[in-house]
This record gives sequence, C-alpha cells and structure tokens, in this order.
Amino acid sequence: MAELHPVLFAFLAGFASGNAFCWLPGPINLTILNEGAQRGFRWAFLIGLGAACMDVIYCAVSFTGFSEFFTDRLVKAAMQVASFVFLLFLGLKFLFSSTVKVHTKLGMASEKLEARLEKKIHPHSAFATGFLRVAANLGVFGAWLVLAATLMAHDWVDDSFVAKGACVSGVFTGTILWFLFLSFAVSRGHGKFSEKTLLRLQHISGLCLLSTALFEGVQIAWHLAQHKI
Repeated sequence: MAELHPVLFAFLAGFASGNAFCWLPGPINLTILNEGAQRGFRWAFLIGLGAACMDVIYCAVSFTGFSEFFTDRLVKAAMQVASFVFLLFLGLKFLFSSTVKVHTKLGMASEKLEARLEKKIHPHSAFATGFLRVAANLGVFGAWLVLAATLMAHDWVDDSFVAKGACVSGVFTGTILWFLFLSFAVSRGHGKFSEKTLLRLQHISGLCLLSTALFEGVQIAWHLAQHKI
C-alpha cells in the first residue's frame, strides 16, 4: 500500500493541475460557450473532449523531456524560482484582466497558426475543432512544460513511468470533468453562463495562481534560511 502513495499523489497533482488549468482564458472555453448555446451539450462536450486529448498529449510530451533533468539540485532550485516568477506574473495578469481574452504576443502568434491550420485542414467535427485549437495554441504547450517541470522539481511526481502515467491520467480526468461541467452549464443555462461568468472564474484562477506563487516563495525562503544563504 505504501507504494501506491506516490502514484495516488501524482494522480491528484495531475487532476488539480488539469482542472485549474482549464479555468484559464483560452479559445476552447469561448468556443464551448458559443457553440454550446447554439448546438447543444453533445457538440460542446465533443469540442472539450478533443481539447482534453490534445492537452494530454502536450502534458505527456512535457514529462518525457524531464526524465534526467532534475537529478541536479541546482537545476531543481532554478526551476522553483522560475515557476515562482511565472506563477506570480500569470496570477497578476489574470486577476486584474478586464476581458476573458488576455492578449499576448504568443497568443496572437497562436491565433495566426490556428487560422492557417483550419484553412488547410478544414475540421468538420466538434472533436477535431477542439483538438486542433489546442494543438495550435503555443501557450498551452509552454504552460504544460512549466507545470511538468514544477511538479517534478518539487518531487510531487516521481521520475517513474507509473507516476508520470498517473499524473497524465489525472490531468485528463480533471480536464474532461471541467469541460463536461462547462458544456452542460452552457447548454442548459440559456445564456446565464456568459463571458462575464468566465471572467469571474478567470479572476478566481488568478487568486489560485497567486496563492501557489506565495507557497513557492515561502518554500524558497525556507530553503534559503535552512542553508543560511
């Protein structure tokens, strides 16, 4: 039973990461918001399912790149500082944003890439639409790289195939549950679940990110105090 603990912990870490990550602004939430009200629950959920599958692929690829990377303590410490800065920046940006869509240079580049892919591929199904929009979003892949690095730097996910697989499974579960809830709420909400609601969720995500950044900062300060640096 003791051997199951790190696997269970990895699953829960992935579940929390996947669920919280979906709250952040992005084209998928807006697409489900618009399509769900017009075409119903099934269409909206298939968009979310396609997006969740692409999220899992990005998450799995991110973990494969960090197998031998965190054997050095200096690298772990550097990643903890980097994740603190990243979470602090992201949390402040989302907390004080006035629109659901946060404009960044990376976001504009992703929109151009998405437009080119849709022009060439012409996705006709809801699943393909969700899958393609996440695949074209460069920010999603970058975010999963940071999240995977943070989880492994803190030893929340062991450097083993089973633990990483459990974390990826948790990501898929958390992601798909969010899209299931969002699709149902939009299709049954009759316009009550609006962009204003997503903006509130975005502000809550900003608070959560800031809280996580504060936790990171406290841990860094504690380690520095212990080593008298």
